[in-house]
Amino acid sequence: MTEIIAVVLITFLAVISPGADFALVTRNSYLYGRKAGLLTALGIGLGVQVHVFYTMIGIGFVIATQPGLFLLLKILGAGYLIYIGYLTFTSKPVEAGGLTKSASTLSVWKSLQSGFFTNALNPKTTLFVVSTYSQIVSPSTPMMQQYAYGVFMTVAHWFWFALVGLFFSNNRLRQKMLGHQQQVNRAIGCVLAPLGGLLVFSSTGH
Repeated sequence: MTEIIAVVLITFLAVISPGADFALVTRNSYLYGRKAGLLTALGIGLGVQVHVFYTMIGIGFVIATQPGLFLLLKILGAGYLIYIGYLTFTSKPVEAGGLTKSASTLSVWKSLQSGFFTNALNPKTTLFVVSTYSQIVSPSTPMMQQYAYGVFMTVAHWFWFALVGLFFSNNRLRQKMLGHQQQVNRAIGCVLAPLGGLLVFSSTGH
């Protein structure tokens, strides 16, 4: 029971701490609408499963303890976030009144893809999952229970970021944000790109 509580608490704290996932869901929700925001949240949840999978088969420990492999993951994650940040910072404004039009400009695949790669390439999520399984989960814990922890991490990420997506895709809020979207886009871009840079130099947080 203590192990379960520890996993739940650490997952909760990791999920709600602001970072690239939060900025991306905010961006896609306010620019492209509720569907894009929820699909981005789903992509983030699926990205968590990648970390869970390679951690459970032992690769996560290798990645976290081999500086070369971990640096490569950091560089890939940083490059992706800097790219998304640049696109956001330089994106052309859409009409503030065209909520329906703006919601149709991001496909299902691109919505899922953006969330998936932002999380799957995030070395901070690697450390979160690997440290949870290595420091909290006992080796004697049944495999089905260990995988259940991974499912919980995925659902927790999806649920939290779905709430974020629902909030920022509210039509009234979107209308206000779209009315100042150049400033909002630049602010989000200025968050995502530096976060990408910080990935290379940091090893903690999520």
